[in-house]
Amino acid sequence: MIVPPVGGLGGSLAGVQAEGLTQAGQAGGLSEATAGGTEATGGGGFGDALTEAVSSLEKTQQSGDSASQALATGNVVDPQAAVVTVEDAQLAMQLAAQIRTKATEAVQTIFQTQV
Repeated sequence: MIVPPVGGLGGSLAGVQAEGLTQAGQAGGLSEATAGGTEATGGGGFGDALTEAVSSLEKTQQSGDSASQALATGNVVDPQAAVVTVEDAQLAMQLAAQIRTKATEAVQTIFQTQV
């Protein structure tokens, strides 16, 4: 998993190309993958939705990495879109970490519950 430099979480991302940054109108982020995950996979279940969410997170991280590299090298067409993409990637990672923490706490609570 790629850890983003500095940034945030979001709903829509800008597509990053090797030679520069252009708006592709590509939707991404963890929130979309988890919200429509079971519908997109035909009701495949929790495992499929989780796999799709992790794949979406990885794509978001790769997009943020490409945008930060383009910013660092000066190969950016739209610097504002690059910064937004990096911010979206960081927020997506923060959201995934918070979801993981909450899920872990919930499982621990369930295991500690007396029946």
